[in-house]
Amino acid sequence: MSGLGGIEALVAAGRSQWRRGARGLAERLPKGLFARSLLIVVLPIALLQVAVVYLFMLRHYERVTDRLSQAVARDVGAVVDLVEQSAEGADRAPIWRIADQRFHMQVTLSPSAPLPEPRPKSIFDSLDPLRRDLPGRLAEQLDEPFWVDTTGRGGLLEIRVATKSGDVRFLLPRTLAFEPNAHIFIVWMLFASTILVTLAILFLRNQIRPILALADAAESFGKGRDHEFRPRGAAEVRRAGHAFVEMKRRIERAADQRTTFLNGVSHDLRTMLTRFKLSLALFEPSEEIDALQKDVAEMNAMLDSYLAYARGDVAEDTRMVDFSELLEGLRADAERAGMAASATFDGDMVAKARPLAIKRCLANLVGNAQKHARVLAISAARDLRYLTVHVDDDGPGVPPEAREDVFKPFVRLDEARNQDDSGAGLGLSISREIARAHGGDVTLATSPLGGLRAIMRLPV
Repeated sequence: MSGLGGIEALVAAGRSQWRRGARGLAERLPKGLFARSLLIVVLPIALLQVAVVYLFMLRHYERVTDRLSQAVARDVGAVVDLVEQSAEGADRAPIWRIADQRFHMQVTLSPSAPLPEPRPKSIFDSLDPLRRDLPGRLAEQLDEPFWVDTTGRGGLLEIRVATKSGDVRFLLPRTLAFEPNAHIFIVWMLFASTILVTLAILFLRNQIRPILALADAAESFGKGRDHEFRPRGAAEVRRAGHAFVEMKRRIERAADQRTTFLNGVSHDLRTMLTRFKLSLALFEPSEEIDALQKDVAEMNAMLDSYLAYARGDVAEDTRMVDFSELLEGLRADAERAGMAASATFDGDMVAKARPLAIKRCLANLVGNAQKHARVLAISAARDLRYLTVHVDDDGPGVPPEAREDVFKPFVRLDEARNQDDSGAGLGLSISREIARAHGGDVTLATSPLGGLRAIMRLPV
């Protein structure tokens, strides 16, 4: 049992390490679909290049260079043997002619002299097969001391061999001892890879573009904006696009049906309220009649709130709205109501929104401050992504633990910010619903003035 427990522990540890490594790799990989798709295409090509270059350079190229070096060493050894076997003072011109015509070597004989010092070895000696292989192959064919220069000045190799007859000097093309066309293979491979990667980039861009268009259409629809969209691209992407279009139509049809239903309910209820008003107007004024008229007015205001919350102005079209003008108007209204109000703006205040809906959203926030405070400060700022509006007051505020509850329909806070009798508890709910219909949100925080701060943030 203990053995099984140890194996299970090792398996669990291995899985944990694997998951940790997978998460670390996922964090380092590109996040975009285009980048990931391109990586899927480019990475195999790069690995193939590395494998081919490795096999070619270390196998084929080195093998060919070794065989060529061996052939050159045999030719040098043959010439040296002919020189040593020839009689002293004999004419060696035929040997030089054979070396030139058959071996493509220029051979000269000079009086014996000390050979040059061997060149210091460097890292290139281990990387260059010619520098590494040719001296060894010469040592196999020659018993005499020799010196070799593989740097190839002018594309030539120089070999000196100290013989009894003198120093035999060989000059031969460097291409005889190594494969000179290796770079052509690598250049062609890089060129072909570049063409393939370019085609992959163009192809992937065309495949990713319909997905991005679908994402933009969904995002715009979520923000309540009109966005022309036509499904295109691969079959799977077109299928998703058609599904989105059909879903959008169903949502719009349901919204239209709800709006029609609410308009009918509103018409019927307002007809009854109008009858009540006319009936009460026929009676002589009295305290009871005044109370009934006040109840009818409150019912009318509550009906407006309920319909505004349920309708949400989904049928209104979006257009460019100047928020500075809108907020300045709300500030002026607050001043006329007796508040000390101010408004400041930072950045371009023109953004796309539903004008009536966004005005009702901000008016509810300002009106909520008017009911419970004496000082109002409105500030708006815009950055690259959002337009943010702050509505600050010096009222009693809302406890942090209750700031989410006040957004629920029909919720009233009697102690912190007691609403008057005419309120239905829908003001903040309507504001949040309108902001979220635009892709934004409304939240609450503590105001620098000591009261409540309402924050409306809309994407731009």
